Order: sequence, then C-alpha cells, then structure tokens
Amino acid sequence: MRRLTVLQLLPALHSGGVERSTIEIADALVRAGHRAVVVSAGGRLLPALLATGAEHISVDIGRKSLATLRHIGTLRQILLREKPDIVHARSRLPAWLGWRALRGLPAPLRARFVTTVHGLNSPGIYSQVMTFGERVICVSDSVRGYVLKHYPRTAVDKLRVIPRGIDPLQFPPRPRPDPAARARFAAADPRLGGDGPLLLMPGRGTRLKGHADALQLLAGLRATGVDARLWLLGTDEPGRQAYVAELTSLAEQAGVEAALIIAPPTAAIADAYAAADLVLQLSRKPEAFGRTVIEALAVGRPVVGWDHGGVGELLAQLQPAGAVTPFEQAALLQAAGDMLASPGPALASIAPYTLASMQQATLNLYQELADDPRHAAAS
Repeated sequence: MRRLTVLQLLPALHSGGVERSTIEIADALVRAGHRAVVVSAGGRLLPALLATGAEHISVDIGRKSLATLRHIGTLRQILLREKPDIVHARSRLPAWLGWRALRGLPAPLRARFVTTVHGLNSPGIYSQVMTFGERVICVSDSVRGYVLKHYPRTAVDKLRVIPRGIDPLQFPPRPRPDPAARARFAAADPRLGGDGPLLLMPGRGTRLKGHADALQLLAGLRATGVDARLWLLGTDEPGRQAYVAELTSLAEQAGVEAALIIAPPTAAIADAYAAADLVLQLSRKPEAFGRTVIEALAVGRPVVGWDHGGVGELLAQLQPAGAVTPFEQAALLQAAGDMLASPGPALASIAPYTLASMQQATLNLYQELADDPRHAAAS
C-alpha cells in the first residue's frame, strides 16, 4: 500500500458526529503511515485533531455567504500545494467548494473525490452535491436508501455503507443494575438514587428528540405502579431555558415532576448508561445512524426506540424487541415495561459497529479509489 495524502473538508471542529468522524479517520490514517490533512475553520476540537499527528489548514469554508465562494480559489491553491490523493468532503458547502476547486484543475492533477452523507438532509440541489463523490459513503443502510430515493440518478455502484463505530473499550459491559455508577451520580443529584428503575434519554434540548414522548411513557409506567424516574441527560443546555421550562410544565401537568431529572451533558456517558436500567431513543425525526443505540447495548443496557431511520435499523438487527412503531404510545409502554421486567443485561454483538471496523473500511475505500486507474471526474 503506497502512502496516501488524504485531505478532509468540513466547516469547523467544534463538536458533533461529523467532527468526531473526521478526527477518527485522521488518526487511523496517521497510524497507518499515511498523511492526514484537514481544512476547516478550526474550533475547540482542533487540539484533539493535532494530537493524532494530522495537519490542519485554517479556512472558513462553512460560512453560508456569497463571500465564501472566494475560497474555491483558496482551495485550488491548497490542492496544488499539498497534492492530495483523496479529497473527502463531509458537509454540503465544503463539498461544493471542493468539487468546484477540483474541476478547475487539469485532469492529471485532480485528486479523487469522496463524500460522506452523514445525515438525512433536506433533498434538493444544495444537498445533491453529497452524491457527487466518486465514492459516496453512507453511514447506514437507511441513508443509502434515502440517497437512492431522492437522487435516483446516483450510480448504485459508487455507494458504500460504512456505519459509524464506537470503541468498545470506552463502553465495556457493566452489571445491570450497576449500583456503584448509580451512587456516583446520586452524590451530585439525590433524585438519581434509589432502587426504582431509571430511564435514561440522552440528547440535546430540542423537540425533535422526543422528550414529550418520554414524559408520556414515564406517566404511563408510574400509572401501572412502576416507580420509574426519567433522566433527560444533555437537555439542560445554555439557551434552552425556555424549553426546559416547557418540559417541566408538561411533567407537572402529568403529575410526574418529582420523577423527572433534567440535566446538562456529561463527559461520563458510559457511566450514565451503566447507572440506568433502560435507555430511550425517541427522536421524532428519523436519524441517519443512532450512535446511542450502539453505546447503550455495548454497556449492556436495553434500548427502546422508534422504529425509523438508523435507530430502527440498528434495533432491528441487534435488539428487535426494542423497536416500536413510531409514535404509538401504547406499544412504547408495553415494550418499555417488558424490558424493565426482563432480568439481566441485554447483551448484543456490536462487532460490525466498532471504531476499528469503520476506520479500516474507510482506509480500504481510499486505497481502492487511489489505485483505480480510471480517473473520471465526479458528475
């Protein structure tokens, strides 16, 4: 395998799945003896990127402004100087800029173009650029189906499903329940202690995450005599005070306010899974993948979620009993009750969804494309 230079394009390095995947692939490239270069506006994750041995070039290629178009020329100069074998675009505006920059170069000087469809973006011309790669990585079969549905002219043979993955060492199996983990969180918030079942729903403070559905589930469980509590972890964020107040009001109306814990994000998410008895994934909008499902199952916690998008896909493969027809509250209550009544951990093999598998599959794709003698420009 010859040494490759891979240049990844994304708006910035603040937080999120796109940023995490960029750093993970940069790390894999460097460890495999390749050269990793990232172009972005930088951000708080820049030190983590540089710690992998990757290089960073600071260009604001994610700002939605006509002035950003000037960076087509900037990128073209970077491409001529850095001579990458692969250009990998992970977001729509950087993809447009990178695609235009490549097309302005003579064919012999063009790097091969790869895109990753990380999300179920609104279909249209702006999003279509993510299908322009000579290889198009889809983070789930759900994403692949979405691409083919909305962009039927996309060549099927250039689509590659490479699921996102986790490091199993960061999410080792834990006893269920794990009293030590529960006690650590209860030391900071006593409401998290006790012997009753604890439902964990990690996610940002937005209605799309389905917090109202989780509150209905909590009320339903308590009405059947289950002393359940609901932990909305990550919902209490800066700027979300009005939404938190709305959820508190809903809980009061349902009579479950004393059993509701709304908390800020935590870096100790594996411990949070261990402290819980059941994990909820109730996003109202289908998600592209569903990392929460993999993390929770790796720790040994059952998951209940709406059966759509990447979450439904993962549950169907790994824990079918947790997949619930979207928005059917009675079915959700039944599934959650069954899971809570089931003794012992819900262990599932997450082998296809490990970080190492994702990294190796991506590097194999780069090598495949770099070694392909055909050099047709992306359309």
